[in-house]
Amino acid sequence: MKKIKLGFAPTRRSIFSAPDAIKYRNLTAERLDELDIDYVDITDINSEGLLYDDNDIDRIVEKFKREKADGLMLPHCNFGTEYLCARLAKRLNVPVLLWGPLDERPEPNGVRLRDTQCGLFATGKVLRRFKVPFTYMTNCRLDDPVFERGVRDFLAVCNVVKTFRNIRILQISTRPFDFWSTMCNEGELLEKFNIQLAPIPMTELVEEMESVKDDGVADLQKMISYINETMIVQIKENEVETVAALALAIKRLIKKYGCKAGAIQCWNALQSEIGIMPCAANAILNEQGIPIVCETDIHGAITALIAEAAAMNEMRGFFADWTIRHPDIENGELLQHCGPWPVSVAKEKPALTYPLAFDHPGSITAEAKHGELTLCRFDGDNGEYSLLLGNAKGVDGPKGMGTYLWIETDNIKRLEAKIVEGPYIHHCVGIHKNVVPVLYEACKYIGVKSDLYDPIEEDIKAYLRGE
Repeated sequence: MKKIKLGFAPTRRSIFSAPDAIKYRNLTAERLDELDIDYVDITDINSEGLLYDDNDIDRIVEKFKREKADGLMLPHCNFGTEYLCARLAKRLNVPVLLWGPLDERPEPNGVRLRDTQCGLFATGKVLRRFKVPFTYMTNCRLDDPVFERGVRDFLAVCNVVKTFRNIRILQISTRPFDFWSTMCNEGELLEKFNIQLAPIPMTELVEEMESVKDDGVADLQKMISYINETMIVQIKENEVETVAALALAIKRLIKKYGCKAGAIQCWNALQSEIGIMPCAANAILNEQGIPIVCETDIHGAITALIAEAAAMNEMRGFFADWTIRHPDIENGELLQHCGPWPVSVAKEKPALTYPLAFDHPGSITAEAKHGELTLCRFDGDNGEYSLLLGNAKGVDGPKGMGTYLWIETDNIKRLEAKIVEGPYIHHCVGIHKNVVPVLYEACKYIGVKSDLYDPIEEDIKAYLRGE
């Protein structure tokens, strides 16, 4: 599991009980320790380890930045000091988790020690004034299941934001001429989101493959063994070697250019150069957590990165075409691609073979596992970007070619209209986990509009509230 570090800045206000605030600061820290949450606190900033003094802000900011905190947690341990919370959050520019422990019964004489809920109302208002987006976790007790769930979901949100803000994609050649749908605006992605591309020509990839064969013989043999162990090989030995060399070459180039994912012009120039399809090589790297997508679909690579980040990089996603309606299920659809899906997604051992509609070897064929799914797509038209997202489930259907999965949605006609009317295309990313609430919440931090293809926004908000 990828570690995300929280800046832990519990807060109090002077008119309520300082001892009780310290008590809840300590109880909250103990609970985070129990949950194995990585955090950095402010116990060295002042003796209470609490945010209440404006003079502490500079040192807290410096410490949290030095420790590379990915998110800010603001437990309100009594009322809380709302303007200090907002000042700190504004300067850190990371996702913010606003929460406070449920208040106890008032004392017999009517005295209240904390008044936490009221403080949360105040801080929410001031954060909005500062234009600081934040995530609210409902006022609850530390042992309430919603506390653990809320914190872990927030860590996943932080992981999406951290991933999105640090994207560099290896672009292997231009998009195929016929695929106008996969064009992207490189300058706009950089200006809006700091998403960087590292474009290389096809010849550089071919040269890197030759280098692998010359100086990476041990790695090449290891990769060939991996292919033979994890796939049913139905192509020639020399073609298997080419698949292995391609996977290693792309991985080398990913490392050389400091990239997290890649997008490749998978046809037709590549086949003229090396004689195979890149699908199986893509599948191998996808399994290693390096998404490589087809048809130079840069937006698809972005989608793959954030989908896996929403699942804390604990499972692999798969890059798919929306293709045809299910012949028997009213709201069914076929997700399919030539063969680039990671082996862990398959419900059966994949065959390394020839793809649908192409004459060159190098793709895999396997049906994907069924179960719950999140389907999503980052895309944009005319300077406006959004994230299409929603749920589906895997279902039975006719045998397919390549990597494929029949899925069922709540309303395929509504989804179909969303894709056609845009800004989306025929590509999406699926992952075997419900990460819709995490992606929905992350959108507020990354400047992308969330676009649910089913009318479930109130259900998501209720989940995020802890209902």
